[in-house]
Amino acid sequence: MNKTQIQVPEELFRELRRFAKQREWSLAETFRRGAELLLQVYPEPPRTPRDAWTPPTSPSVGWKGLTAAQLRDASWSDADPQLPCP
Repeated sequence: MNKTQIQVPEELFRELRRFAKQREWSLAETFRRGAELLLQVYPEPPRTPRDAWTPPTSPSVGWKGLTAAQLRDASWSDADPQLPCP
């Protein structure tokens, strides 16, 4: 077994000490069980990177047939009318 030193915020330390006392565990046992739980809950990340992710595409979406200028004009046609400045 390895011996180590860790730093824990005071409030967390108090809660862990209370938690351990209620279960009649030592503080070391509490930390060991917490570490074991973390290893069970969080799966190991993949070791080799997969192919680079790209967003899915669909042929049925998009602005087919519109040029950038037409798209700009269409977006401005839906805008609120601007009032003339005095």
